[in-house]
Amino acid sequence: MLLRSPHLASEETPPFELKGSLFTLTVLHLFQMDRTAIERHLVEKVKQAPSFFNNTPVVIDLEGMTDSLDGLDFNGLYELLRAHGMVPVGLRNGTPIQQAAARLAGLPALPESRANSGAKKPDKPEPALHSRLVNHPVRSGQQIYAPDGDLIVLGAVSAGAEVIADGNIHIYGVLRGRALAGVRGDAEARIFCQSLEAELVSIAGRYRISEQLDPADRSKAVQIHLTEDRLVIEHLTR
Repeated sequence: MLLRSPHLASEETPPFELKGSLFTLTVLHLFQMDRTAIERHLVEKVKQAPSFFNNTPVVIDLEGMTDSLDGLDFNGLYELLRAHGMVPVGLRNGTPIQQAAARLAGLPALPESRANSGAKKPDKPEPALHSRLVNHPVRSGQQIYAPDGDLIVLGAVSAGAEVIADGNIHIYGVLRGRALAGVRGDAEARIFCQSLEAELVSIAGRYRISEQLDPADRSKAVQIHLTEDRLVIEHLTR
């Protein structure tokens, strides 16, 4: 009997492969390290949308800290976020000492925000270069991303689905899932849909969840944009 070498088998069929992918991360901009205040605010946020924060990946950003950064209790912060259903995945904008302390708590250091990069910040984001056209409904569990441009969906977006674009999002059907436009920081991006029933809409990181939608806007054709850093929903005239 000819036995197959385990070594040859492993070469023919690798045990895993690595692929690039896009995941939506929530950034927790920390302004102070008052654990009681943080927990109280977390409880209020989670009450607004329990399902949204369930197993949500979170990046902790220290750029806006007003308290002293000495002696930050990253273990306590990690446990606090986990206790409320969130999954801390890393730290951003910390000093080398804070990053070392965060690593001990299981929080790797992530690249700094674009605002802190050495490159000159442009007055306006670069215009979208490409558009992606989807000529079928987006089913629950699907995630569709349009890098460097707009996303155009000719059908509906089901609950549990997610559509993401660096530019604008156009949905020629009912929006029941999540729509995130301007995900690379384009505050001029917009979302257009024929019927708003979304779980979440977001532009450049500013978001509104289903429970926060005005009943007068539901099932209406709308455009969504930012005005003075505030998410605005306007009805489309026909």
